[in-house]
Amino acid sequence: MRLLLTSDTHVPTRARSLPAPLLRALDEADVVIHAGDWVDTATLDLFEARARRLVAVHGNNDGPVLRARLPEVARVELVGLRFAVVHETGPAGGRDQRCGSRFPDADVLVFGHSHIPWDSRAPSGLRLLNPGSPTDRRRQPFATYLTARADDGHLTEVRFHRLPPRS
Repeated sequence: MRLLLTSDTHVPTRARSLPAPLLRALDEADVVIHAGDWVDTATLDLFEARARRLVAVHGNNDGPVLRARLPEVARVELVGLRFAVVHETGPAGGRDQRCGSRFPDADVLVFGHSHIPWDSRAPSGLRLLNPGSPTDRRRQPFATYLTARADDGHLTEVRFHRLPPRS
C-alpha cells in the first residue's frame, strides 16, 4: 500500500497553490495522511476529491469550518499497522517518550506543526513521523513531504521528498 504523508499545507497563506510533485504523489497514493494546518477548505476539498482514501486532522491554524469537518486525532489501521494522526505534539525535547505514553495503541504517529521533517522511535517502539511542510520550509533547507509503503504490518520505503524552491 502506497502512502503519502503531508502536513502544514497552509494554502493560501504560505503558498498560492500546492507543488506539482505533491499533487502527483497525491494521485499515486493508496492512502493520504494529512496532519493538519490546511488553512482553507478548498485544499481539503481538493484532497478529498483526488485521494483514494484520506485520513486527516485539523491543526491550530484551521478555523471553525475545518474543525467541524476534521477531528483533532485520527486513528486508522492499514494492512496491520495502527496509525494515529495529530497536529501538535509539544516541544521536541521528550517528544518520543511523551507520544509513546499518549499513543500506546499505535505503531506509527504522524504529526505536524513544526514544519521540521522528523523520523524517530519512542522507547515503546512507536515510530514518530513528521513529513515537514510542502509549502513553508521555515528554517529548514527544503520544503518536504513523505512517502512510504505499508505492507503486512511493516512500514517500509520511508522517504522524505525535497521540493525545489518556489519561484
